[in-house]
Amino acid sequence: MSEQKTTQEQINSVLWQAADTFRGKIDSSTYKDYILTMLFIKYLSDTYKEHVEEYTEKYNGDEQRIKRALSRERFVLDEQSTFDYLYSKRSDSEIGEIINKALERIENENSGKLRGVFRNIDFNSESILGRAKERNAILRSLLEDFNKLSLRPSNIGNEDIVGNAYQYMIGQFASDAGKKGGEFYTPSELSELLARLVKPQENDRIYDPTCGSGSLLIKVAKQVPNGKVAIYGQERNGATHSLALMNMYLHGIDDAKIEWGDTLSNPLHLEDGKLMKFQAIVANPPFSLDKWAMGFAGEGTNDSKFKMEASLDPHRRFEWGVPSSSKGDYAFVQHMLYSLAENGRLATILPHGVLFRGAGEGKIRQQIIDMNLLDAVIGLPENLFFGTNIPACIMVFHKDRKRKDILFVDASGEGNYEKGKNQNILREQDIVKIIEVYEKWEEIDKYSYVASIDEVKENGYNLNIPRYVDKFEEEEPVDIEQIKDNIVNIKKELYEVEVQMEKYLKELGL
Repeated sequence: MSEQKTTQEQINSVLWQAADTFRGKIDSSTYKDYILTMLFIKYLSDTYKEHVEEYTEKYNGDEQRIKRALSRERFVLDEQSTFDYLYSKRSDSEIGEIINKALERIENENSGKLRGVFRNIDFNSESILGRAKERNAILRSLLEDFNKLSLRPSNIGNEDIVGNAYQYMIGQFASDAGKKGGEFYTPSELSELLARLVKPQENDRIYDPTCGSGSLLIKVAKQVPNGKVAIYGQERNGATHSLALMNMYLHGIDDAKIEWGDTLSNPLHLEDGKLMKFQAIVANPPFSLDKWAMGFAGEGTNDSKFKMEASLDPHRRFEWGVPSSSKGDYAFVQHMLYSLAENGRLATILPHGVLFRGAGEGKIRQQIIDMNLLDAVIGLPENLFFGTNIPACIMVFHKDRKRKDILFVDASGEGNYEKGKNQNILREQDIVKIIEVYEKWEEIDKYSYVASIDEVKENGYNLNIPRYVDKFEEEEPVDIEQIKDNIVNIKKELYEVEVQMEKYLKELGL
């Protein structure tokens, strides 16, 4: 295999084959962690092995010079951390523990970049992988599947192949996992749309407070040709946080700062104790999250006490109002707005309810509009997300807005997406249309409308898109005379058929 190039299709095929090892035994939202971690190990191991061979030849086996050269690489491994070593031990009765120790050694040898990346994955877990006999059989099969792959740089050629494979698998697992998939993956085309809406610039700080596996952040970073941006994210699920770290690394982003923790109750990107400011923020927060910040008052606390505690937030993020504990949408919005730098851009995916729900949410929405922070509202087609057909929208915010109106786009109609069997898809042409209308601030009949702030106020700060984008289709007027003529002609044709039928019956003697 080392003589042939390893293609994207080969990698994807082997990865999906490896998934068959787990299917029916473990939920896909769990076994994805094992497969993606093994892919990461195989990539590190094959790359490091090739570097060792190159330097051994270059320095004629001089161990000191080889060691110095390897220390300057992105990462270092020792023999017992390599995939080849793990493969040689695949039939060992303690293979799960052997893999765990290898992961620990990789972290320790590369603590500056990979500290904590494997802390949420346990290859020796009886509760997840079953008892020893079954667990060992699964792990042996997993190692044998990955042994079919060569991820050496000389074999894969384009380094993006491994990153692309990682993204492919995350997408496949999200689809397989149904509703849970949305917790760790935003569909690629939606990530692309958000990335283009915030238009990141060189040296920008880019932030996602609910970053999942990091795919959305990577899309935004790729908008800057030389990748010269600073990446920040936070994720509360430990296993998903680990995926994000590996995902960044496989895409050549070694300096991303991805924190583990609950963004709302414990934001971790701070400067001098205050919320860090970012030029571009993107997010796909969990829709209408219940018990969105138990850290403020604890589980089981009544709503009024919870709101009182949240109002004392040290970062003063909820001065416009504390959302109900059962719907966290505007908690995330306020956190992001308070994290925006001057001239910062924010694009976030939210459920349609945020556009019109009243009570506390209505008051928060009113203040955001009165402060002229809302730039655009974009309605999306239904069924774009894994496991839910809830219609969603994108809200775009800008700090220091000069214009005094809001763009409404209804991209939900037929012809604005590709209808799929299980899931609808935004095509490139659909993304381009949205971006062009947004950048030109253009009105298109039955698609987009520019509303003045006064018009929004007259609507009681209700942002429901049909109030602004009229999609009513007038029916063509009915031509009564034409209908009369049609009826006469039909009667005539019917009479002629009856006469002919009577003739045939007489000929038959009936």
